[in-house]
Amino acid sequence: MANKIKWLGFMAGMVLACGERGHLPTGPMADGPKGPPPRSDKPFSPAEGGLRRLTELQYANAIHDLFGPEVVVPPRLEPDVAIEGLVALGAARTSVSPRGVEQYEAAALDLAGQALGTGPASARSQIVACTPSGVSDDACARTTLAALGRRAFRRPLTAAELSRLVTLAGTAGRALGDFHRGLELPVAALLESPHFLFRVELGEPDPAAPGQLRFTAWELASRLSFLMWNTIPDEALLDAAERGELLTDAGLDAALDRLLASPRARLGLRSFFTDLLELYRLDELVKDPKVFVQASAELGPAAREETLRGIEHLIFDAPSDYREILTTRRTFLDRRLAAIYEVPAPAREGFGMHTWPDDSPRAGLLTQASVLALYAHATSSSATRRGKFVRKTLLCANPAPPPVDVNTMLPEPSGNTPTLRDRVAEHLRNENCAVCHRFTDPIGLGLENFDGVGRYRATEHGAVIDASGELSKVPFSNPRELAAAVVAHPDFVPCFVKSIYRYAGGHLETAGEAGVLEDLTADFAAGGHRVLPLLRQLVKSPGFRRLAPPSDTVSTKRGSP
Repeated sequence: MANKIKWLGFMAGMVLACGERGHLPTGPMADGPKGPPPRSDKPFSPAEGGLRRLTELQYANAIHDLFGPEVVVPPRLEPDVAIEGLVALGAARTSVSPRGVEQYEAAALDLAGQALGTGPASARSQIVACTPSGVSDDACARTTLAALGRRAFRRPLTAAELSRLVTLAGTAGRALGDFHRGLELPVAALLESPHFLFRVELGEPDPAAPGQLRFTAWELASRLSFLMWNTIPDEALLDAAERGELLTDAGLDAALDRLLASPRARLGLRSFFTDLLELYRLDELVKDPKVFVQASAELGPAAREETLRGIEHLIFDAPSDYREILTTRRTFLDRRLAAIYEVPAPAREGFGMHTWPDDSPRAGLLTQASVLALYAHATSSSATRRGKFVRKTLLCANPAPPPVDVNTMLPEPSGNTPTLRDRVAEHLRNENCAVCHRFTDPIGLGLENFDGVGRYRATEHGAVIDASGELSKVPFSNPRELAAAVVAHPDFVPCFVKSIYRYAGGHLETAGEAGVLEDLTADFAAGGHRVLPLLRQLVKSPGFRRLAPPSDTVSTKRGSP
């Protein structure tokens, strides 16, 4: 029996491991408007399509959508990789290692067993809507696997795919003497197939533009769902794809209205900002408890929640100008963060809204513990890391890497160099260091009133902290003035538009997409810099709906930063 199970498991791993590109089903061929034409005078040329591996969070979300929240997703799978600061970009450029293949196979078998077993995580009654006539029932297996496969693959299974799965279910059911145990094998095959683990975005010929490609209705359903909810499409969205509605402006609008009205849209926006700001790293935040006695394992998750709740409030609850993310005096604190910020907790349990007074040094993202603690060292603050965060994440400017033979360590505090500003000044006497650090440190020094976990301080080693500086020749004297300088910077708004465009498309923008980005940035400004209207314009743009044929030469570099 053990050998039979091992052999059947191997069959499950192979039955859907490979798919023929030419046999992928496409959506209905509907001719319709393709969104408003670009207003920029720059010609539009789309980026290539490709495959995007599900991120760890997308994988978990998809599993829970398929089988319910009680199913326990294995914690050890192929890790995410960030490229240009975004996991969403890494997902489009990374494959699966041999070890990752083994992990996905083990996870698939485990998850199928949980879902079809009799334990507390069982979703058997939801997955199998028919009553099997025996240990092998092709009709019942076909109905079950067709429905589950449509959700898992984000498209209908081909006749050949479904036939192989039904055959496997029958073979396994007879060998194991149980219909549901036999069904575990084809379900596992679905979960370890590239068609589940990767988002297939290869397109189809556009009937309105001969020689050009558009995303299929099924691919658009997937792109919409992962952008808005960060998970697989639900049945209603797949039904809209099957009817060809997503290939029209009206159909896209209707789908967007429904997706944005769902509470899951908040989770989708949280996923984007978690990726953009690298807030996922707060789960493993490490601080020296001898230096920062307030640090604990709960600090990182609490700091992330403060930031995400504030962003949610700006986007959904009191729709506001996105630029207020750096200037708002409203935030959300629990008792732990209130203690670090030295203010009364706004709620006895959980998080409550707190408003900083006009004379407070705090306002907006740059003065929150999420940024201040994450972009710092284990034992100290870091002007370099904080300045780099502003330059790279908020302004889309990449500092040059340091020369390999340069000592990047700052001098230790001394009587002559008590503050970080003093030590940075001494460090910058080395011209090799100054080339990079002049780009970041003057910005980061504007946040020196906050230590490595975000506590306010007026002095360091007995010396008064000077938080003044300039950003692109705009002077500031304190953290709030620094935030205002970032908001006023000409690259701040275009950088945000560029970041969400990269996240949605899974690629760095190409030269041919420059006009689309200009149009989106103009629309964003005209709409009061509100995020939800920007998402609507992005989805209806040709950059979201069109793609180029694959080039003859495969390149690891796509577009330019």
